[in-house]
Amino acid sequence: MIHARGLVQTFETGRGKQKKQVTAVDGVDLDVAEGEVVGFLGPNGAGKTTTLRMLTTLLRPTAGTATVNGYDVVKDSVMVRRSIGYVSQAGGTFSQAQAGDEVVDHGMLYGLSRAEATRRGQDLFGQLQLDGLWQRMPKNMSGGQKRRLDIVMGLVHEPTLVFLDEPTTGLDPQARANLWEHIRRLRTERGATVFLTTHYLDEADELSDRIVIIDNGRIVAADTPDNLKAQVSGDLVSLEVAESALVPVCADKLSAIGTEIDVDGRHVRGRVPRAGRELPGLLRELDAAEVALDSIEVIRPTLDDVFLTLTGRSLRDAETETTDQETTEVGGQR
Repeated sequence: MIHARGLVQTFETGRGKQKKQVTAVDGVDLDVAEGEVVGFLGPNGAGKTTTLRMLTTLLRPTAGTATVNGYDVVKDSVMVRRSIGYVSQAGGTFSQAQAGDEVVDHGMLYGLSRAEATRRGQDLFGQLQLDGLWQRMPKNMSGGQKRRLDIVMGLVHEPTLVFLDEPTTGLDPQARANLWEHIRRLRTERGATVFLTTHYLDEADELSDRIVIIDNGRIVAADTPDNLKAQVSGDLVSLEVAESALVPVCADKLSAIGTEIDVDGRHVRGRVPRAGRELPGLLRELDAAEVALDSIEVIRPTLDDVFLTLTGRSLRDAETETTDQETTEVGGQR
């Protein structure tokens, strides 16, 4: 569905002597198979929105090639646009128009008759819990309703490939959870391929078959969520020792099976590969040494741990974070 090789995008920023060339995307290779849900992640300014804009023909690549649904993004840009659904972060509805009119007009732009666009749009309104809102203006809708309306507009022509650019930014937890279910159904009920950019690690973990991580304009990892988390150096084991005097003994026992040992008061922490297999032996060792524990906790690696390992930075969930350094790179347009 998506095949890209050596994608590059450079921009000029500043004026006069302050002018300089910025490489936003630096040789990206990317493959997305039919039926996949791929999460595309990266810190701010990493190049993810710029890559998305090239794949959807909104930006012409400086170098490299890409085909989407079998069409070249430069030579066959019109066919690319006709064959995909695209839901931008900013949305595409006109606040003064009725929601149903927006959907029908959008469908007709893709060659649907008014009757067919109306039928499909009303079906999608029902599926996305927008019943009764056909004649409501987007300005009078909640954030979650407007976001679902954006998705209706992206799906009304029944594309086989859907690009979703941070679809749940700014939504409350319930609206996010509802939208997750609708995204899952794009594949299970419609057989669609979904390319999803998001800042939310739990969202990527929950929805994606495969995650692609971009940093400094380059792909640094691409694998299933479980395989990526398995690359982190073990589970985090946290032990709380009952007696402070026995903390060094506990730390010594933990260091025999783990790494990155850290002591904070009566708490001893470390990374232990396959902790589930190692803990019974560790507990026997501690019992033999008469080290009593007040608590023990095992925390599996998260995607945030993966980010920290791969990029040296932590990509945190931040529902209020809606800006991106790439905005500057593309002249203020998303």
